[in-house]
Amino acid sequence: MKHYLTGTAAAALMTIAGMAGAADLKMSHVRPQDATIDKELRAFAGKVEEATGGNVSINIFPASALGDYTTVQERISVGAIDMATQPVATGADRRMQIASFPYLANDWTEAQEIYGPEGMLRDVVAELYSEQGITMLAAYPVYFGGISLNTDPVNPGDPSHSNGIKVRVPGIKSFQLTGEALGYIPSPIPFSEAFTAIQTGVVDGVIGSGAEGYYASFRDVTKAYIPANTHFEVWYMIISDEALAGLDADDQEALKAAASEFEATRWTVAEEDQGKWEQRLADELGTNVVELSDEQLAAMAAKVRETVWPVVLDDVGTEWGQAILDKIGN
Repeated sequence: MKHYLTGTAAAALMTIAGMAGAADLKMSHVRPQDATIDKELRAFAGKVEEATGGNVSINIFPASALGDYTTVQERISVGAIDMATQPVATGADRRMQIASFPYLANDWTEAQEIYGPEGMLRDVVAELYSEQGITMLAAYPVYFGGISLNTDPVNPGDPSHSNGIKVRVPGIKSFQLTGEALGYIPSPIPFSEAFTAIQTGVVDGVIGSGAEGYYASFRDVTKAYIPANTHFEVWYMIISDEALAGLDADDQEALKAAASEFEATRWTVAEEDQGKWEQRLADELGTNVVELSDEQLAAMAAKVRETVWPVVLDDVGTEWGQAILDKIGN
């Protein structure tokens, strides 16, 4: 006996079949809504949805709404969160400190050679993520890092003496040691608590971000900004292996292609963007943006490379880390 589906039933089955290949993904990032990265990720999400014919929808959660970036990375590794674009978290693997190695690049040309699509560090970071059940889709160059102070700077270009200023640093050894090497008293404080710590005088500033980050999250407590080029800030667009495997092959390729375009576009505007944010600090907030000479920057870099690098290398594994630095040319 033959059975025939009514038009309504057939349409329902077709809808279910279509839904089986659809994905509604959650993407976390650390900046407030309408910040540069928030706008760029929303544009990216729109392109992915268009390229996949609506099969893949990416919902953006700004301002660490899904948790601190360290927690988010852990949850992505087990498939509890789908995606993020954020700094690396080193809790699961200390070797990930290599991504924020201080004074590794001197300028934007070197930064792209090291961190960009053909850069030595890219494959290294991708492999470290892979070991955690995470696929890296793109690198997002942000800026060269600097120092935000809610007090007057003290010998900002001279790393040879302690200046007595206490600053918040991320809970990553390379940042803590860099703060010390540049004359500051580092205090590891979670990002979510950093603003209150400055506001209440627990610390007098921050190391670990750059002009855009200080404007976005610390502008009310940034009296001075020192563009010290402490590190080159790169965030990574990552997705859990589980979430990626849940997409069909065509949608995976569309997602990866959109991510590559997202990264390529960012490299063309990131350097100019950094200058704009430094200018906004000065013009809109009256921040004292300290000018450092090439000689001062070189002295700071030399001090950090001499005193910090050996300790961080020991922490990540000297043989492993030095082999990477040798390939980069340091």
